[in-house]
Amino acid sequence: MAAFVLAGKSDCPFYAKAELLADLLQRSLPDFRVHKISIHPADWKQWLEETCWKNGWKHDCSPLVWRELTDRGGKGLLLGGYNDFMEYVQGYYSMRSDMESELMLKIATENLQTKEVYMQEETSHRQYLHPVHIWISSALNPTCYSLIPQLFTPEVFPNASLISLHLLEIGGDKEVIDGIRMETEDLALPHLLEVTVHTDLEGAFYDANLIVFLDSWPPATEKGNEDQDKELKEVAKKYRCYGQLIDRRAHKSVRVIVMGDTFINLKCSLLLENARSVDPAHFIALATQLEYEARAQIAQKLNVKQSDVTDIIIWGNITGCSHVDLQRAKVLRYNGAICGPNYSQLVLEMLYDRKWLDSEFQSLVRSRQSGLVLKLQRAAGMQATNGIITVLKAWNSNSSEQVFSLGVLSRGFFGIPQDLVFSMPVSCVDGEWSVLSSVSVNDELRMRLQESISQLTSEREKAAEPNREVSM
Repeated sequence: MAAFVLAGKSDCPFYAKAELLADLLQRSLPDFRVHKISIHPADWKQWLEETCWKNGWKHDCSPLVWRELTDRGGKGLLLGGYNDFMEYVQGYYSMRSDMESELMLKIATENLQTKEVYMQEETSHRQYLHPVHIWISSALNPTCYSLIPQLFTPEVFPNASLISLHLLEIGGDKEVIDGIRMETEDLALPHLLEVTVHTDLEGAFYDANLIVFLDSWPPATEKGNEDQDKELKEVAKKYRCYGQLIDRRAHKSVRVIVMGDTFINLKCSLLLENARSVDPAHFIALATQLEYEARAQIAQKLNVKQSDVTDIIIWGNITGCSHVDLQRAKVLRYNGAICGPNYSQLVLEMLYDRKWLDSEFQSLVRSRQSGLVLKLQRAAGMQATNGIITVLKAWNSNSSEQVFSLGVLSRGFFGIPQDLVFSMPVSCVDGEWSVLSSVSVNDELRMRLQESISQLTSEREKAAEPNREVSM
């Protein structure tokens, strides 16, 4: 059986002529089959480049014709363009087309109109399906690569039938982001509707249901206080802009997650301040990486698995002056006087090395992340991904007894000034994050919190400038 694929720009007259000849062959020859692919002119160049790259072909015009050798495992054999197809048909089947130029142009115009109507119907159909729109900012960050497939596990969005994924990298290498898009599409994920790529703010955050902000990649290498102040002002300008766009374009129920190693409390604060139509409770900054690092140190000290250490609290400025609090921390399956598979004990009652806790422990937690990045020469993507997915599962399941440390907008709990995004203990109740107000704050912890408050206040003051609307 001869199986051919005929692809071309929908407004191409040569594609129209080849299309009608292929139809004639299919009606006349019982073993001749043709599959036609009409591509909108705006999409043709990208489609042609990707198709040729996948198959190892070289071709630069419309139409593109190849033969599917179905008796050899479906491998494609490139025939070429319009002239190549005509020569092939005349040589093998002694048939040719006498279509006049006027008719070719008329059919090409009809093809384009038909394609545009089809695209409009497809767009309307997709809107009717109501997919969950997920935006990932800084899509070249290594975390994005490990995060994408995890977003499609059933427990993360249990009520989503379809997901539209949007990758944003301002000024990024479009070829590289296109590679991520193509690989995502090749996963054939059952809930994936589409993947779009954005390298500017023109279409950013439209219809967003979830936005994940990652650090820019590669990270800035500047050092020193002056350079940090310069980076802070650049971050402030960018995230004010993002917040205003979210306010105008995203769904009002959008949920926003900020994850990274630089100024994430400040970023979260700037986003919610500038997206005034969105509930501030829908903006969170993740301290899960610090929590994982603290669990690793405790587990090593007690000779247990990291998963057996729970309920660690991270206070303060997640990527700055923070404090690890073990007052509620528990350990499971610790080989003590009393033990059992589900029996937990307070970490502070099992750890007798107070000197280590008061001195080395806090610094080890803070240094572990930088040491990890130094060894990997990239962001700790798996760790960040696991934190994002764990938080999303709890958030989308509406209720969870698990204690999280998240940067949330302060409402005055624990003496923390209102309107400051501060990491504190929370749990998820009815789809909203609820602060664990029962946690006690002694004089020593209050002093630690004050250090974080001072640093975050200083960051806000340095970042402060009159809000300006973003013109698009």
